[in-house]
Amino acid sequence: MNVVITGGSRGIGAEAVRQFAKRGDRVYFLYERQHEKARAVASETGATAICCDVADRQAVQDAFSQIPDADVLVCNAGISITGLFSQTTEAQWDRLFDVNVKGMYHCINAATPLFLKKQSGSIITVSSMWGQAGASCEVAYSATKGAVIAMTKALARELGPSGIRVNCVAPGVIQTDMCANVEPEIMEALRDESPIGKLGTAEDVAKAMLYLADAEFVTGQVLAVNGGFII
Repeated sequence: MNVVITGGSRGIGAEAVRQFAKRGDRVYFLYERQHEKARAVASETGATAICCDVADRQAVQDAFSQIPDADVLVCNAGISITGLFSQTTEAQWDRLFDVNVKGMYHCINAATPLFLKKQSGSIITVSSMWGQAGASCEVAYSATKGAVIAMTKALARELGPSGIRVNCVAPGVIQTDMCANVEPEIMEALRDESPIGKLGTAEDVAKAMLYLADAEFVTGQVLAVNGGFII
């Protein structure tokens, strides 16, 4: 299969590149700024790295012009901020929605013609458990991830008759560089809150993506990869 992954230079996205490439898929991944990390992932996996800000419609169109075909699109690119809602600036709010929501809009619009041509395809979006439950001091992030879930369900209904499946993964606390600045005692407390007593890894999420890419009778679903943190 031909797989396109956004935000593929680090964290969950980079692991998704590894897992899809490992099983023999042809992988293209988009990234914005992490040039050295992107080159390293491309060298390791044989995937094709394409520099692209998903919030920029023209940049996305230019990126997809370099991709001859696609069977799977993984909309993973995302950013986050932490802070009180009252202290969140309009610029911060807009940037989160531009990347996390509009970026998904741009990429799905770019990939859909490829899927419609063959009347098949799998779109996998990436939300968060905070998109399901909401998080204090992460209102803007939670709002974008809630929008991702709503878009996933609506698109599944709209694109299903054309043979295109749309599903979502909603990760919980995953040990990536997004958690690098979180105090160790907070991470330990989060671990204790999980029914299975562990935190997630990027590999846990990537393997959920592999399942959704292949699950031909699954669409419109949100697969929570959170260790039971939210049930």
